[in-house]
Amino acid sequence: MVFGFGDKGVTIRDAHFPGRPGIDSYGNGGFRFADMSHRGSLLLLPSGVYGWEQTEEEPITRGSLARVFSEAGIEFLLLGTGRQLRLVDPDLRSALKAKGIATDPMGTGAAVRTYNIMLAEQRPVAAALIAV
Repeated sequence: MVFGFGDKGVTIRDAHFPGRPGIDSYGNGGFRFADMSHRGSLLLLPSGVYGWEQTEEEPITRGSLARVFSEAGIEFLLLGTGRQLRLVDPDLRSALKAKGIATDPMGTGAAVRTYNIMLAEQRPVAAALIAV
């Protein structure tokens, strides 16, 4: 998507950070990591950190986790479901399991803390975190 006048437009790209940082803090609708802040939800994958268009009100679906399904090297997915725990749809859990990914839903705060620990242990973890 390009915005601007004439040939001097600004290109807007999807949010992406190519590293595997821990999350320094969360709340107020976003996250802080790697001396940066991001407003909105996040996917933390082996290939990097991505902005995620997911809110607490929307169901988490295979489509909303498409980037997770296309990623290699994930054995465990932490689902930060917002302020409160939301269960994972059984069909989604089965689809993740078929790809070799175990999943554990929990509130976003617990998911952030667990992700940081598993990342420090160099485990094959990813996280899908809904902003709170």
